[in-house]
Amino acid sequence: MSRVTNAVYTKARRKRTLRQTKGYFGHKSKLYRFAKDALARSGQYAYRDRRRKKRDFRSLWIIRINAAVHELGMTYSRFMAGVKAAKIGLDRKALSELAIHDSAAFAKIVEQAKAALAATAKAKA
Repeated sequence: MSRVTNAVYTKARRKRTLRQTKGYFGHKSKLYRFAKDALARSGQYAYRDRRRKKRDFRSLWIIRINAAVHELGMTYSRFMAGVKAAKIGLDRKALSELAIHDSAAFAKIVEQAKAALAATAKAKA
């Protein structure tokens, strides 16, 4: 019986790994032995950071809204409670964009939030 090797597929797999690690530093981009480890680790980082990115952006939006609201004499938590009470359907991303690019519109939203908080305080009293 003749000896069967898997050379074609092995070579293709190694070539694919080295192509994916192109641009990595040193042996990690040149030698298969180091490249496969680097590729596995980079895949773990990519998987983790795709989820992390969502958290990072949300915290950035909150920081921006907080800074803009403080300039108008309100705290972030009171503002968000007022937005919810006023039934304003904007999310944090949209609110932070408004705070940066259209401060007049953002100021109107803050006033609506203040009014809604005052109305709920009256209703409870």
